[in-house]
Amino acid sequence: MSNEILKEISKQIRIKLLYMHAKSGESHIGSALSIVDILVVLYYEILNIDPKDPFNPDRDRLILSKGHAASALYAVLAKRGFFDEKILESFAENGSKISVHPERFSVPGIEASTGSLGHGLPIGVGIALTAKKDKKNFKTYVILSDGECEEGSNWEAAISAARFKLDNLIAIVDKNKLQAYERTDNIQNLSLLRKKWEAFGWAVAEVDGHNFKDLYNVFVKVPLVKDKPTLIIAETVKGKGFKDMEDKLEWHYKSPKIEDLDKYIRSMED
Repeated sequence: MSNEILKEISKQIRIKLLYMHAKSGESHIGSALSIVDILVVLYYEILNIDPKDPFNPDRDRLILSKGHAASALYAVLAKRGFFDEKILESFAENGSKISVHPERFSVPGIEASTGSLGHGLPIGVGIALTAKKDKKNFKTYVILSDGECEEGSNWEAAISAARFKLDNLIAIVDKNKLQAYERTDNIQNLSLLRKKWEAFGWAVAEVDGHNFKDLYNVFVKVPLVKDKPTLIIAETVKGKGFKDMEDKLEWHYKSPKIEDLDKYIRSMED
């Protein structure tokens, strides 16, 4: 699939997210927008999945540990054909199948209930270890936020993944450099993030999280090193796609207003 097609899919997803968050009034659109391109490359080019057979035991698994960005995952799954796109209109409504945070199997494609940060990677370690013991070839991908790397449970999981030589496990850090109330580096310095993960026994690559070609080229190389889990640090921009939202802290909690949607869409990058 060409980069232009992937770019157009990402654009459509971002517009869908704008409407989902405006209609629901829910926050975290900035966090969702930063991972759209990563999800599009994974779901359209990399993952061994079949939307018509979503529970195939040999499928690759993707866990969105940064569960507050669930709207992006819902939109990509729907676009890919896992469930009817009309369901997206009920995002975060009372009784909806798609709540603010992902719930396992609430719709096809949601592999784990997440949202309390620091839980997705430990779950991923368990799934990857089971695959090794059962001699299964599927891979497990876990998307973390950079702020989430402050959670101690991730480092316990990282130690275990290296110990058990889980080269079928791929963690992706969405390094958008902003978290709840501050720039991430002002809370915990992440400048040595790569060295820290390497010290825990992981093979690490860094990539532009909005460059389709670069994302594809690194994903097709995993595992980067035999018998080592892989970490991909994706440099991203919070609010990516809408100029008025990009790299602005307030869009961690702020939601767009219906009357402003045309303005945001006009601001989209070509």
